[in-house]
Amino acid sequence: MMEYKGYIGKVEFDDEAGIFHGDVINTRDVITFQGTSVEEVRQAFHDSVDDYLDFCAQLNQAPEKPFTGKFVLRLSPDLHRRLYIAAKAAGKSLNAWITERLDETAHAH
Repeated sequence: MMEYKGYIGKVEFDDEAGIFHGDVINTRDVITFQGTSVEEVRQAFHDSVDDYLDFCAQLNQAPEKPFTGKFVLRLSPDLHRRLYIAAKAAGKSLNAWITERLDETAHAH
């Protein structure tokens, strides 16, 4: 993985084509890049992010920021109730309790 200006690029190698290709994985907008060497793919990643930011500026649109930290989660009412009770039993807000559980799970992988 590579990071540039807050955008994270994931790179894979296509042995058949002999190229590295990648895409930005922390935005819903599609930003891709490719190259035949590590340096070339790194530069292509930077160029693609810069081009994306320039394109957004030309359109007078704000670029999609890499994740805001907010997302909507749909749960069954029963699960929502059980999570709320578990959070309160731990002396935490539902948001803080779920954030801790998700962080623990993400670090386990």
